[in-house]
Amino acid sequence: MSTNTSTSMRILVWDLPTRVFHWLLALSFAGAYVTAESERWRLVHVTLGYTVGGLLVFRLLWGLVGTRHARFASFVRGPAAVLRYLGSLVAGRPEHHTGHNPAGALAIVALLALGAVLVLSGWSIYHDIGGDWLEDLHEGVAGTMLALVGLHVGAVLLSGWLHHENLVRAMVSGRKQGAPQEGIRRAWRVLGVLLLLAVLAFWVQQWRSAPAPAAGAQYSEDYDD
Repeated sequence: MSTNTSTSMRILVWDLPTRVFHWLLALSFAGAYVTAESERWRLVHVTLGYTVGGLLVFRLLWGLVGTRHARFASFVRGPAAVLRYLGSLVAGRPEHHTGHNPAGALAIVALLALGAVLVLSGWSIYHDIGGDWLEDLHEGVAGTMLALVGLHVGAVLLSGWLHHENLVRAMVSGRKQGAPQEGIRRAWRVLGVLLLLAVLAFWVQQWRSAPAPAAGAQYSEDYDD
């Protein structure tokens, strides 16, 4: 929803679960992408892939029952709204939205959809379901998602400059400019902490259950590298 910035102040917009999800997803996707081609780091890649899948499930649920600006109904708009917002940027009079702007919302939906395809194809490959086409799909989706992430980051920086806001800081603190009545009342800190602890516990469990490498396997792998 757009607001009049002349009557705005710093308000709480992003609850803690949304912020934890955002940064964990960014970290997990980056880590999975970096470790994709290494057999040595396969467990890390798989663990981060499962993490992405779990985070996506959480975000879909939180998008239905979460706080005001986290719900899909509050920011997902049609093509007309996206074009109108982009037109306002070109005209130098950008619409101000307390939550996600229509263009950013479109990128978020695309990232969630690509993430789902990425996780499902990765899971199928890991369990030897499908053939080479599935591996090509997995790699293609990962590359597309990486490009979209880059575009999203660039758009965030540009939008922040045009709106005179630090949107990266807002996703850390949860606060940004908006009308007082547009803010949310609760940060849902306990749920955010529980989400973080659940992911950390899963990582620890994966690390503890990892089989120890054979005595000569590590030397051979190091030698081959």
